[in-house]
Amino acid sequence: MVARIATGEITEELKPKSGRTKSGKAGSLARAKSLTAEERSEIAKKAARARWES
Repeated sequence: MVARIATGEITEELKPKSGRTKSGKAGSLARAKSLTAEERSEIAKKAARARWES
């Protein structure tokens, strides 16, 4: 199938983005606006620690 798409033999039809994707992006933007720089920094540090520990 990938080869057929690459050669133009068939076209790939992409699904429209779901409501979950749209609402997730909107929610993350709203959350980012509500957090202070210090809170965002703490979240980022916690995530970095988790990545290095695993």
